[in-house]
Amino acid sequence: MPADWRGSGILFATKSELLEKIRLGEDSHLELKEVRFVGNRVSGPSQNDLADELAAFANSAGGVLVLGVEDGSRKIAGIALERLDAVEARVREACQDSVTPPLSPVIERLTLPDDGGHERPVIRVDVPRSLFVHQSPGGYLHRLGSSKRSIPPDQLARLFQQRSQSRLIRFDETPVMPASLADLDEALWQRFVPRLGFSSAFSSAFASGRRSSSKPNGDAPEIPLGKLAMAARDEQGEWHPTVAGLLLGSLAPERFLSCAFIQAVAYRGTDIAPAGESIYQLDARDMTGPLDRQILDACAFVRRNMRVAAYKREQGGRVDVPQFDMQAVFEAVANAVAHRDYSMGGSKVRMRLFDDRLELYTPGMLPDTMTPEDLPYRQAARNEAITSLLARCPIDDSELAPHRQHIMDKRGEGVPIILEQSHTLAGRTPEYRLIGENELLLTIYAANPKDSRE
Repeated sequence: MPADWRGSGILFATKSELLEKIRLGEDSHLELKEVRFVGNRVSGPSQNDLADELAAFANSAGGVLVLGVEDGSRKIAGIALERLDAVEARVREACQDSVTPPLSPVIERLTLPDDGGHERPVIRVDVPRSLFVHQSPGGYLHRLGSSKRSIPPDQLARLFQQRSQSRLIRFDETPVMPASLADLDEALWQRFVPRLGFSSAFSSAFASGRRSSSKPNGDAPEIPLGKLAMAARDEQGEWHPTVAGLLLGSLAPERFLSCAFIQAVAYRGTDIAPAGESIYQLDARDMTGPLDRQILDACAFVRRNMRVAAYKREQGGRVDVPQFDMQAVFEAVANAVAHRDYSMGGSKVRMRLFDDRLELYTPGMLPDTMTPEDLPYRQAARNEAITSLLARCPIDDSELAPHRQHIMDKRGEGVPIILEQSHTLAGRTPEYRLIGENELLLTIYAANPKDSRE
């Protein structure tokens, strides 16, 4: 990925800016770490040390950790290519296992030139300012210059209060600090405001992240984006895309929301790893991009991998019987994507396709004291902005389009469709159940076609 892929809102956006910052040394926004090994095992920095550094950035104004650079000399030491996986794994484990609540930073592999001009692999970790206060093994830490310090009790109390007040705004409407408005794709967000009619000069100004004087009705791009909850101001008054804005208005929202995708796997048989099977995964894919595209791609994945049986009619001809009702699958995936908890770092929507069932795992607890038994009868939206935008997205799929015009209808008909149409096809009612306190599992049982998957 090019070194300058980031929007203007990200610290040290280009390689030259990052190199200049490294030359100047650590400060409130930069931490450098040399990586050490014993054999093939990472011996330093420790998982706890990484957790402390990253949590301190999140509790402050955000920052960048570069692994593979000596702190004192600021020399680019690099990381051996074959060891990058181990170093990245340590960062992920620090973020997920040693920080409460977990962090979800952007982790990037890139190369930087050493003193001899040779490009050396390093790992860059971007940590935005968080809406939460994070605890790590060292306690509640924040960044003061080039070092981390414990947050004094009175300041900690104020920080908890400030950030809890920020979270009174729905999470999908909160600004994503590392991103700028230039990270939104104009064609994607303009589909929600089709009658604005922006001029080419205005479009060019938006693409470069600048305000424009040649704008319709005196409106800057912030105006429609703000009304759609696709952009919001930060505490300094600067505009950034919101979580909803990135999810529906960016070609690659996972750059800033690393787990905002659907992970789909089709398995042979009825278990993840059947005994004696050397090849048990038939297909696997991560659905990325804007949410409406993820939903339709996930449906296409199920359609491609499920079996379809052909039965002869007594009166002649034949009837095709699929394993799963695609309208039910569509409703299930749309609900998972629209209602998942995007504040849970490290969690993604997971779809598992087996010979006898489809499993769909959605991150987050049910909202508003709901239980799995309530789902057919009650309606509650965790992400109002996301569901509102999805209700404007047309269904670009010839098989699903007759079902209705847009991705979401907001009438609360999704769960009844999933239950009734799946039961009609398979003879078993789908089941919802909570996995622990942070994940909802929907199991849709398959019809039993006589032919086997080829």
